[in-house]
Amino acid sequence: MSKKAVVLLSGGLDSTTTLAIAIDEGYDCYVMSFRYGQRNKVELQCAENIAKLMGGKQHNIIDIDLRTFGKSALTDDIDVPKGRSDTEMEDGIPITYVPARNTIFLSYALAWAEVLTAGTIFIGVNAIDYSGYPDCRPEYIHAYQTMANLATQAGVEGKTKLTIRTPLIDKTKAEIIQIGTELGVDYSLTLSCYDPDMDSRACGECDSCMLRKRGFKEAGIPDPARYR
Repeated sequence: MSKKAVVLLSGGLDSTTTLAIAIDEGYDCYVMSFRYGQRNKVELQCAENIAKLMGGKQHNIIDIDLRTFGKSALTDDIDVPKGRSDTEMEDGIPITYVPARNTIFLSYALAWAEVLTAGTIFIGVNAIDYSGYPDCRPEYIHAYQTMANLATQAGVEGKTKLTIRTPLIDKTKAEIIQIGTELGVDYSLTLSCYDPDMDSRACGECDSCMLRKRGFKEAGIPDPARYR
């Protein structure tokens, strides 16, 4: 009997590596992405290509509109911070944080997992090379998993105990890239940038681009991303 997992996929480096890990572990992967009002639409095309080429069993793109709430540079007309130092990136929660985004995404993944009778959700959160987002921390994931098993029929009846897998949570960006490379991930398919241009070229200066570039450098692997 096959084992099923719901895998959250943004089209970025971390979530693509997470999908590769889930596939390598023998899961039938049901991939979920979101059109949530993000200004960067290119990442969804990346996610579609990745899910198809890597062999996802099904790819659902969910439409929600977090612009309703605003207050994020990823959804609002707010400048994406550029050229920040490590100290600046480590100082507080940046304006690229989307309020409650992972909680919302995981709730949709939880609903689909219950329908599929899948016992596992994979999410590519990271608590090492990241920008200080509160919903990427191990204690948050642990708390959500506890809640999830109290909130579903499958959990309450003991039919399916849900596990939220975060295989990258304690990895550096370089380690993530090395893992993905060993699994055959084509990182040219991914987009990490918060502010790409109309030709899908990465800015090279936002927090996400800078962490990505440093990760490839430290891993000793060429970065195949296109930068403007």
